[in-house]
Amino acid sequence: MVSEGDDAPEFTAPLANGDTETVTLSDRLDDAPIVLAFFPGAFTSVCSHEMSTFEDRLDALTEHGATLFGVSIDTPFSLNEFRDELGLSFGLISDTNRDLVTAYDVATDFADIGVEDIAERAVFVVDSDGTITYSWVGENAGVEPDYDEVEAAVEQTATN
Repeated sequence: MVSEGDDAPEFTAPLANGDTETVTLSDRLDDAPIVLAFFPGAFTSVCSHEMSTFEDRLDALTEHGATLFGVSIDTPFSLNEFRDELGLSFGLISDTNRDLVTAYDVATDFADIGVEDIAERAVFVVDSDGTITYSWVGENAGVEPDYDEVEAAVEQTATN
């Protein structure tokens, strides 16, 4: 897994932001800090709660210049529906090829239901140099991040 101090793995992936376009990490570093919030799957209860909580706390991130992206293996079309259902104003990155979950080493399996290589619940903060300044990976899919800790990491990254 990538950790604090590592270079953030570069990626280009579909972005569901009401439309569908692509996003490349290196092209967005001017919008840093970048928060990548990986989640297992759209339309599930814990993931819906997590993304809604990030939406509720978005002002605390953006006041420090941060850009937030949710990341899952769902298609961009599903993610746009998910955004609409929850009223999310931030973009969701579609990792259907599992390139990001592999590069960030956050792939997990739900073996009991036969689902493989989905995103673990994880959060990374990336600074304007493309360095990981904060990393957190949940112990299980039911554990959400410490939102205060994420906000503090964004603030710290923005002031350095």
